[in-house]
Amino acid sequence: MSLRLDDQVCFGLYSASRAVTALYRVLLEEMDLTYPQYLVMLALWERDHRLVKELGAELNLDSGTLSPLLKRLEYAGYVKRTRQAKDERSVGISLTPEGAALRKRAERIPGVIGEAMGLDDAGLAQMRADLNRLADSVNTYREALA
Repeated sequence: MSLRLDDQVCFGLYSASRAVTALYRVLLEEMDLTYPQYLVMLALWERDHRLVKELGAELNLDSGTLSPLLKRLEYAGYVKRTRQAKDERSVGISLTPEGAALRKRAERIPGVIGEAMGLDDAGLAQMRADLNRLADSVNTYREALA
């Protein structure tokens, strides 16, 4: 194995990730969302009214990262946070009407991303499957080392 930078899989992944995230940044600018905020909105558009703890687990974000995101989304009027009556330490998160309506503006984004990648719907589905398999494999290997 070569130690040349261009021969490293990690560098290819890093470069691709930066390129895709930069494209998302341009696309999300008009909605005044950051990429992590977009991920939160995607999760809420898929399933609204959930606990912040559940959302963090789904997105692999700790509360120190997720809380400021949610505060900014709440300030923008897209989400509402509420303390749970049964357990005040537990916070629920739900979309506001404005947050739910934002979904319509975001619907074009996956198509633009696919076009930029030169992939049709089937190609995107295959890439997602490959990336999920890659992440699962690496996580399993890492956990075995621990």
